[in-house]
Amino acid sequence: MRPIPEQERAAAIAAGVAPENVGLAILQFVRAYGVDTVFGIPGTHNLEFYRHFSRLGIRAVTSRHEQGAGYAADGWSQRTRLPGVVITTSGPGLLNALSAAGTAYCESRPMLILAPGVARGAEFADIGALHETKDQLAAAGAIVEWARRAQTAQEAVDAVHDAFRLFRTGRPRPVYLEVPLDLLESAADVDPGALVPQPLPAPQRADESSVAAAARVLTAAKRPAILAGGGAIAGRDALRDLAERLGAPVVTSLNGKGVLPESHPLALGSELRLESAREVLNNSDALLVVGSKIGESELWGGQVAPQGEVIRVDILASQRNKNLAATQALIGDSAAVLPQLVEAVGAGSDSHDTEGPALEAVRETMRAEAASFAPLESRVATRIASVLPTNTIVAGDSSQITYYGMTSSVRSEEPGSFLYMAAYATLGYGLPAAIGAKIASPERPVVGVIGDGALMFSVQEFQTAVEQNLDITIVCVDNGGYGEIQQNEADRGIEPIGVVLSQPNWPQLVEAFGGTGFAVRHADELETLVEQALAHPGVTLVHVPLALFA
Repeated sequence: MRPIPEQERAAAIAAGVAPENVGLAILQFVRAYGVDTVFGIPGTHNLEFYRHFSRLGIRAVTSRHEQGAGYAADGWSQRTRLPGVVITTSGPGLLNALSAAGTAYCESRPMLILAPGVARGAEFADIGALHETKDQLAAAGAIVEWARRAQTAQEAVDAVHDAFRLFRTGRPRPVYLEVPLDLLESAADVDPGALVPQPLPAPQRADESSVAAAARVLTAAKRPAILAGGGAIAGRDALRDLAERLGAPVVTSLNGKGVLPESHPLALGSELRLESAREVLNNSDALLVVGSKIGESELWGGQVAPQGEVIRVDILASQRNKNLAATQALIGDSAAVLPQLVEAVGAGSDSHDTEGPALEAVRETMRAEAASFAPLESRVATRIASVLPTNTIVAGDSSQITYYGMTSSVRSEEPGSFLYMAAYATLGYGLPAAIGAKIASPERPVVGVIGDGALMFSVQEFQTAVEQNLDITIVCVDNGGYGEIQQNEADRGIEPIGVVLSQPNWPQLVEAFGGTGFAVRHADELETLVEQALAHPGVTLVHVPLALFA
């Protein structure tokens, strides 16, 4: 691999031709797989990536912090069903993005992080070089599914292909590709044919005899039920068909929210935290679990323990007994396995006793139970949700207004329309995720409903939204600091320490970034001001002091 001499590079640039370097080869390959938007921040060491954006028709979205770049990439990914791509500089840039990588790992979402590393032969030199980090590859490797340091252009291109293979055929999780500085700027000795996306395997089917056995159990059941997670999204059409044939109510995880439209008569929403929802699952005589680890973070101390058989569909055999042992397991991609089940079930069974009126009674119980956790947040969330257009994409944060209120109040008609991270539960996610979603789906209204403490983690991304000419609305529900932690302290007999926080003038703050602010000063103004903010072009913020509604 020869470096490109500076004289040759300068001559190419003067002629208006970008050097045919490894940075170009990698991005050509990424672009060929359908990715046309990249999130990140240009830096001294990554410019040989950024040089090629215009040539390849790639949109650069420059965040004001690499963590925000990762969260925006995640929001974009959930809308496009493509991996979010993040480019950072070496050292601090990469480390700043790792919280977003941790989120993608925990929530099983595809993300490709590209960053330069020290030149080959300079590893662990400890000479005080710019952005020098002890071992950034190991740091990333501790967080992502896999981390690789390419030694040749071919290795770099192969890594990109392996990433897309994982995203399409395995459990989608973030990966990291490190390109040494000298390699990034070197001539790309790669056959042009290697830059054409390779055919990826068809979705993995389950063993036919196992499918037949599972179908027999499901059709014989009188009270079948379905629990669907994020792994069910690829097979959502077949999931709906199967639920209708079986008459099976469907509860989803928050990552699976909308996999069955929540207006559907059999949909019970993303309410695993509710005992009334879990009772439906636990009283079933056959429970089908599709693409969910049944994580404790969503159970809120409860348990899924059905009376009858448990059939699990998952891409990984290692998930067969994760948090709930399966009596039968169908290992494969839901995109293939659920159609197999539909075919095996056939016309379905008339033996089930799940009826519309019974499910409506369950819904009433669920609504009352959801409101009982936090009546104040539930009331405010219900009022906010009542004025959102039905096709609104909603972004949340690990804020009480989100997990106590919006998760129950918002009805999602498709996956990827409620952006959240139930397991990783990070702060600072909602605003940049909304930015990424709006870039991916400019025709859809996008609203973030976020607590004041969480919003302060990523407030600088308002500038990104303004710069990108986005039309988004953020509803900041202000409880005066870290309300959950204040309650945790009180529960332990600790006086409020470090949780009651001073607040900026939120409407003026967003206006300083170039947006428009709305201040709710009386409780009866809430719906009107949210509607005004939605109708106003550009970036808007509605400040909602929670105390007004107490």
